[in-house]
Amino acid sequence: MTTGVDLEERITQYTTAFGERGGYRIPSRDERLTLTQAVSLLLDGDQAAAKAKLAEVDFTLQTFTDRVSNRRYAEVADAVQATGSRSRGWGRVYVDLSEPVRWSVQVPHPIADENTERLGARVLQGEPGGILVLAGAHRTAGVGNSADVAHRTDSVFHSVIDELMRRKLPGVQLHGFANESFPEYDVVVSTGAGDRAVSDAKRLSNGLEDADFAVCQAWARKCKLSGTSNEQGQVAAEERLRFLHIEMNRGIRTNSESLDKVAEAITVLTSRWSKD
Repeated sequence: MTTGVDLEERITQYTTAFGERGGYRIPSRDERLTLTQAVSLLLDGDQAAAKAKLAEVDFTLQTFTDRVSNRRYAEVADAVQATGSRSRGWGRVYVDLSEPVRWSVQVPHPIADENTERLGARVLQGEPGGILVLAGAHRTAGVGNSADVAHRTDSVFHSVIDELMRRKLPGVQLHGFANESFPEYDVVVSTGAGDRAVSDAKRLSNGLEDADFAVCQAWARKCKLSGTSNEQGQVAAEERLRFLHIEMNRGIRTNSESLDKVAEAITVLTSRWSKD
């Protein structure tokens, strides 16, 4: 076990290497299944079996103590990057080991949606019982839209989240937009294609408004960027599960204090999820 690691620094050291072209390969069905089975074993508390399963696809399992939250985390990561081989772009998973996992935070577009990876780390650090699912490539890195994992079902990202939804875990997915795309608002809070999480969305929206952000509430009015075509949200809607889709303008995402305020508002929600 590694000690004295800063989770956010560890994640950003990984994502800063992402390029806009190259570094992504669509995983096969068997590869997705193997990785998802390994994460499932990890969630069930069997680290040894998870590690063995991960090795079948050249992934590793490491644990460390985060010096910000002072909690232990497991990291599921691609071993080929550690050996200098070409990245497959399948991402990472971080699991809080201090308590059973009860909720997820999802980052489908790191780097492309600048600093959503930083926010994901801060949300995971905020409340015990979380899992962070992090995409492993820039959204334009693959052929066509193959690396845009929020809009594909043939990714490790989607398969892992599908397993979390099979376990009935609520989730919040983080996105970003350019200020000029929707200048009237700082944040768009949506329940995606479903409506199961409207009470959660209201609670989060209230927290963001208390932090002086202008919030477009997609369940109450028509908002741009409401994520209704998001694939993970589509599954959540079909299964009647709680799913939130959050879009933040660049002004928020490039200001560390603003990111902290958003993380605090989300943590109020994940704290409630941890007690459900």
